[in-house]
Amino acid sequence: MDISEILNNYGEEREMYFNAAAPPIVQASNYIFKTVDEMRESLAHEDETFFYTRGNNPTTLILQKKMAALEHTEDALIFASGSAAIGAAVMANLQAGDHVVCVRKPYSWTTKLLQNILSRYGVTHTFVEGDEVANFEKAIQANTKIIYLESPNSWTFEMQDLEAVLKIAKSIGILSIVDNSYASPLNMTPADWGADIIVHSGTKYLSGHSDTVAGVLCASAAMCKKIFKSEFMTLGGIISPFNAWLLIRGLRTLSIRMEKVAQTTPQVVDFLSKHPKVAKVYYPFSPSHPQYELAKKQMKRPAGQFTIVLATEKPEEVERFCNSLTRFLMGCSWGGYESLIFPAATLYSSQNYQTKDLPYNMIRFYCGLEEPQELIADLQQAFDKI
Repeated sequence: MDISEILNNYGEEREMYFNAAAPPIVQASNYIFKTVDEMRESLAHEDETFFYTRGNNPTTLILQKKMAALEHTEDALIFASGSAAIGAAVMANLQAGDHVVCVRKPYSWTTKLLQNILSRYGVTHTFVEGDEVANFEKAIQANTKIIYLESPNSWTFEMQDLEAVLKIAKSIGILSIVDNSYASPLNMTPADWGADIIVHSGTKYLSGHSDTVAGVLCASAAMCKKIFKSEFMTLGGIISPFNAWLLIRGLRTLSIRMEKVAQTTPQVVDFLSKHPKVAKVYYPFSPSHPQYELAKKQMKRPAGQFTIVLATEKPEEVERFCNSLTRFLMGCSWGGYESLIFPAATLYSSQNYQTKDLPYNMIRFYCGLEEPQELIADLQQAFDKI
């Protein structure tokens, strides 16, 4: 199906909603029935009917259909956050005594799920360097039930050869989960290589406006039904109808935004790669990146996140550089219209991110929808102050 058809029309059935161009927000928690039999039948098939919005909602259903079509899966579930989607995907497929192989340095809340929560219930894990396929084969144990991938992963953007790793998982019957937030379904569809579950922080590119927190899980109809009946309904990490509507609205411009980001970011990265006050740049689409060919194979075009290491170890210079930026705002997320930085220096005193794995002079960047020359000028004036 054509991408523009999915983003603009698919799943909307406008004749059901007074032929409105934009779908309505069905801001209802409850649904009403005329007879006991009618209510009984709806409850018996709650995964397929509108019984209570903790399960299904008409507005959210439109978003589910679009996301499944975008990720080339049979079905999808929408959550209140990316971490809720990840938690449901992982917990639904594990029992006490099981083992998970996970790429090293994934999204921080994925790490916390494995280390701080599932470990309390007898689930073990092994983190592996994902740039070598053999590392996954070596880490697999007799009780391994999930291989968890994030390509590229956070901050330093190491990639995994999805085709090769997913082939291994399929060959021995291990479930695979891929976090596809970085690329978006417009640039990469892991299901085409055999991924069982694809998860997203919908807060990022899918929303695109920095006004919605959401998570997405795409999988087979059977898998979505299994998760719906357990973790989805039980834990209740659902999205509100209004936020689902905001994501539908955000999807309208996804193609345009991703194209803009793909044009801007390489120009900014090229400037930084040549700057004497930058010690290193981490960006999969840099020709100097060791996995550049894999990036071109797996992703249709560049995305907007990268990381630099400043050529200074003086904390005051790192902070002065960050504080001097005006077009690049400072914030923890990415994927919206605004360009952002996330200094690793902020992690050194955080209650949630107590880590020294990232050097103080490392800064994660995201290029939004500003013009590249404006972003480059902002960087240069900040460099001039250190």
